Amino acid sequence: MRLVVDASAIGALIFNEDAARAVEARLQGASVCAPELLKSELASIALKKARKNPGRSAEFFGRLDEFLRHRSIQWHDVNHTDVAILASLTGLSAYDASYLWLAGWLEADLVTLDQRLAGAPA
Repeated sequence: MRLVVDASAIGALIFNEDAARAVEARLQGASVCAPELLKSELASIALKKARKNPGRSAEFFGRLDEFLRHRSIQWHDVNHTDVAILASLTGLSAYDASYLWLAGWLEADLVTLDQRLAGAPA
C-alpha cells in the first residue's frame, strides 16, 4: 500500500506530538511517499520549535536529522503547473496542493492531520 504523507503528520511523528502513535500505526507496512517539499517544511517546523524553546534546539534539529537520514521515504517531484491549478481549484496553498496532487498522481491515500487538506476534493 502506498501512502503520501504531509508535514503535519510527519511533524507529529518526528517531534512526538499527541498524534504520533496514530500516524505511526497508519504508516505501518506502507510504502511512504512525499514531495521533496516535505524536507523544507520539516526544517521549518524544527526551526519554529527551536525558536520557541531555545534550550531544546539541539534536540529538535537532532530529531529532524535522524528522521531524514533513517526513515525510508520515496521522494518525488511534482508537476508545479498542475499543483498551481489544483491549488486554484481547491483554495489550498500550493504547498498543500503538492501533497494532494502527489496522492492523486500515485493513486495513494493521503495521511495528514490538517483538516482542510484532508477534506479537499482530490
